[in-house]
Amino acid sequence: MTTPAPGETPRQLRPTEVKRLNREWRRLTEARLALLLDSVGQPFNVGSIIRSAAAFGAERVWLCGSTALLSHPSVAKTALGTQRFLVAEQEPSPVDAAKAAAAAGLRVVAVELATGAVPLHEAPLDGDVCLAIGNEDHGCSAALLAVADAVTYIPQPSRVGSLNVAAAAAIAMAETRRREWA
Repeated sequence: MTTPAPGETPRQLRPTEVKRLNREWRRLTEARLALLLDSVGQPFNVGSIIRSAAAFGAERVWLCGSTALLSHPSVAKTALGTQRFLVAEQEPSPVDAAKAAAAAGLRVVAVELATGAVPLHEAPLDGDVCLAIGNEDHGCSAALLAVADAVTYIPQPSRVGSLNVAAAAAIAMAETRRREWA
């Protein structure tokens, strides 16, 4: 990638440069990443999560419980066509989806404010991982938490109690990839 000369103002990358940059990061990415959405009900949140998942190279997403389907117009509008880069599987039971992820060789890590959860920077995110993301209001189901390999949370030093589910999913995916690239 071209770096500006000293004193030169940085400029936005052109489309070909963006493709080249993304190709370089793809070459550095070996671990498999998947998502399990446990009753993420708001279509715009699902679409945003799907777009982030595609950007971070997730290969699969399990849509569980009352998660909005990818065919919903608001999901499609927010995902901006990126849903074509993932395999989506509808599975009513988040526990069955977690078992399917484990059978596929993925460590299931739930992102949840729960007892026993470890801070995201200490979570076991190495190797092949499936991040389990819960409902906007009540998070991951107790049954899903019981079968997850680990539970993690995103430390927040302010008085804000939680993050938007799509933002939390993006942060967790970014940290998973950062660990691999570090």
